Amino acid sequence: MEPPEHARARAPGASGDPLVGRLLDRRYRIGPRIARGGMASVYEATDTRLDRTVAVKVMHPGLGDDQEFAARFVREARAAARLNHPHVVGVYDQGDDTSEGQDTVFLVMEYVPGHTLRDVVRKESPMPPTRALAVLEPVVSALAAAHRAGLIHRDVKPENVLIADEAHGGQVKVADFGLAKAVSADTQHTATGGVLIGTVSYLAPELVVDGRSDARADVYATGVVLYELLTGRKPHEGESPIQVAYRHVHHDVPLPSLLQPAIPDYVDALVARATSRDRDQRPADATVLLHHVHRVEQALREGLAADPELAADLRPRPVPETQSEYDDPGNDTTPEPFDASALALLTEVDPRDSGLVDDGTPDRTTALERHLVPPGAPERAGGPVTEPMRTTPTDAPRDDVPTSAVPVAPAPVRAPATPSGRSPGTSPGKSPSKVAPVATAPRRRSVKGPLVLLLAVLLLAGVAGGAYWFGWARYTTTPGVLTLDEAAATAKLEDAGLDVALGDPAYSENVDPGLVISTDPGPGGKVLSGGTVTLVLSLGPERYDVPDLSGRTEDQAQDALAATNLAFGKSVGRWSETVPEGQVIRTSPKVGTTLKPGASVDLVLSRGRKPLPIRDWTGKSFDDAKAALEARKLQVTVADQQYSDTVAEGDVISQDPATGTLYKGDTVSFVVSLGPELVEVPRVRAMGVEAATELLEGLGFVVETEQADSYLGLGFVYSSDPAQGDEVPKGSTITLFLI
Repeated sequence: MEPPEHARARAPGASGDPLVGRLLDRRYRIGPRIARGGMASVYEATDTRLDRTVAVKVMHPGLGDDQEFAARFVREARAAARLNHPHVVGVYDQGDDTSEGQDTVFLVMEYVPGHTLRDVVRKESPMPPTRALAVLEPVVSALAAAHRAGLIHRDVKPENVLIADEAHGGQVKVADFGLAKAVSADTQHTATGGVLIGTVSYLAPELVVDGRSDARADVYATGVVLYELLTGRKPHEGESPIQVAYRHVHHDVPLPSLLQPAIPDYVDALVARATSRDRDQRPADATVLLHHVHRVEQALREGLAADPELAADLRPRPVPETQSEYDDPGNDTTPEPFDASALALLTEVDPRDSGLVDDGTPDRTTALERHLVPPGAPERAGGPVTEPMRTTPTDAPRDDVPTSAVPVAPAPVRAPATPSGRSPGTSPGKSPSKVAPVATAPRRRSVKGPLVLLLAVLLLAGVAGGAYWFGWARYTTTPGVLTLDEAAATAKLEDAGLDVALGDPAYSENVDPGLVISTDPGPGGKVLSGGTVTLVLSLGPERYDVPDLSGRTEDQAQDALAATNLAFGKSVGRWSETVPEGQVIRTSPKVGTTLKPGASVDLVLSRGRKPLPIRDWTGKSFDDAKAALEARKLQVTVADQQYSDTVAEGDVISQDPATGTLYKGDTVSFVVSLGPELVEVPRVRAMGVEAATELLEGLGFVVETEQADSYLGLGFVYSSDPAQGDEVPKGSTITLFLI
């Protein structure tokens, strides 16, 4: 079995581990090893690009060359990556590093510092039902997400349930989807190369019997985990894994209340339902099981010591004893319905030493116990023997005893008794040493016998001759014409006295167009002399060009891809000023690219015109506003320029529209400030102070007076500040100097 992705205890790698300190894929710096299994090891590592701690699962050296192992590794990455769920260990990356002369196949996963559910079982079990279901509920939720995605885990056990430290939130996560596989018609087997996949203590009966699994096998394993949480023990134990598997097939999981009497009846019923040996009576998948778990949790929250109605609803329906799916009636001599050789592969145990003859339990019978011999039967050195019943012509078979299978001892034939009651030649107290012959009348020979024998011989000879002719003599062997062109293949077949027909051509990745890729019958096959051989010519590799899907909707584009034997990959939205929303802008790969059948084509779909939110530029520089808006492909105009005592020259007084959303090419108009209005200071020199003040105030100025240095008290203006001819903003202060 593969190791779980993480383990609680961090065990350093072996001394001199060449991976420790290595930089995989120029990105992942390998640290100490934290788990090791038969196929891979898990290391704590640092993602140097994103500066985070990750777990890197590395396939053991040499296994990367095995295509089956490598494919399984990649399948694990893809299977787990499909599950985006808070209770599933995430897979970040998968790669193959060849930097040091050997393939290092690896997965990069979420690092979960903490411990496993196995540690919780050791420390806390048996635990109350409320605690057990609280721990199990995230596991069932994760499995439900997997089942909805078409995946089964196939190795549910406490070691594969990780619980983060309290410092990291204490979150429960299901790990090791390396055994997961998409559910389909041809992926129902859970055996690989004859070895059962899954830990034997959690194997569902159907996995042992016929190696087939579906979501209900995960449900069974989850029920076993729940039993272990509630009782602290596994439901079935034995001296070898084979005996444990045997008990899973032939024995129900015991009720937890047998070990923990305080457990309510409806919790017993939940365990019985999940672990029913009849998989049709288990929940169909983890989603249904999760619903049952929530019902039981609600009953526990209400403090119900028993709930007969809920228990009856959850409890599996009783199966008649003679119609159990896997168990046989006590007097049935049919071999047990599973392959001991396949089970023995789990531990490389010889099936003869597997312990399957008698597992030591009182409620099962051994093969000898199911074939009892009546008392008085003769014995040999090896033990009791049985024989079929014999009858003489005068014996009439009894109606109540089948004469073909009753094991009885051979009955001695007695001679006529002597007057003393003994048979001749015997002494008192002893059994007769001889058996008297039974007198029979001589049979008359029939003259029909030789005639019947002769007819039978003649009939047999005729049948043999006909069989030889019809089954062999009239046939010839089909010549091999593979990889020949049509003309050469036709000539070779006609030379052999055969006719030629052309079948439908077919694609081939290995045979050039126009050459023969198969015949019917095949090379070396039997064909009637003068019969017809059908040739199938190669069309060459099957390839398809990516069609032009521009302007089509997503549904129309998917239909067009399916019609050309190409697969739809994913769609990505992009803004477009020319393509209406929801239509295809382009494809990736681009139009005309030649691809193999089934290759994925991604679509770039229009999201319509890109909305452009605008900001209010009032009081800001008009030049800055113009540059920003024109960079976003908007038109900018100046609607007016105005004097403003409050807005500086060149800044925006107002805009239209002020806020909102526009689209490329739309117009924004502005009113731009000229600054305060300027007024020219008039000539006031030699004017009286009253007249000069009146003139300046009339122009909007504020007037102040001061005495000039040569002040004489005449009351006339000598000069002004600002001086005559200066342009100053209206409302400015003009100082008059008097003489």
